[in-house]
Amino acid sequence: MKQSKLLSILLSISMGMALLTGAIAIPILCRPFYYAHIGPLELEEHTGLNETQIRTAYDEVLDYCLGGEAFSSGVLSCSKSGQDHFADVRRLFLLDLWAFGLSVAALAGLLIYAKAAKRTWALLLGRGPAFWVGAGWGGVFLLMGALAALNFEQAFVLFHRVFFPGKDNWIFDPQVDQIIHILPQEFFRNCAILVFALLVTVGTVMIVWDIVRKKK
Repeated sequence: MKQSKLLSILLSISMGMALLTGAIAIPILCRPFYYAHIGPLELEEHTGLNETQIRTAYDEVLDYCLGGEAFSSGVLSCSKSGQDHFADVRRLFLLDLWAFGLSVAALAGLLIYAKAAKRTWALLLGRGPAFWVGAGWGGVFLLMGALAALNFEQAFVLFHRVFFPGKDNWIFDPQVDQIIHILPQEFFRNCAILVFALLVTVGTVMIVWDIVRKKK
């Protein structure tokens, strides 16, 4: 089969985007991940709500962020400023999911084309696309994870300044934005840990697969 450097580059891009957006999508779509935090974070004790009310409030907010038409936060209040922030979050969530779908479609299309055209990816510096995607994302997020571990609160603030430039509506007033009581910073920290763990784990598997494949 004829080797193609262009195919290697396109595969690396689509594979890298699929890995990144897929890892981010996991804590967004996996609601049991949030539910599992209700007990350990003592949300019932801190809010005075029962688990059903907490789940309902979270589900309604998440439904909106995933494309629902009307914003709702269960029995918990949320100011107009807070709702505007969730509208910004909604755009980012939907962008990630669309990017994941498109990158997976592009990856599948490239593989189908390669098989039909009897082409294969060329090695880049002796390694295949999977190796470079795994090493690239794994290295980047290991570094980011290490920096965030040193001061997660500062990393949390930096994240919001980067993705919500010029806005401060992500700073909730607990008195009028009661929804923030069921979304503690510890939950977002664990979401970040999950994303980092997924990227590093899958990246490691991709690196090992590429090395084993080359030996064979």
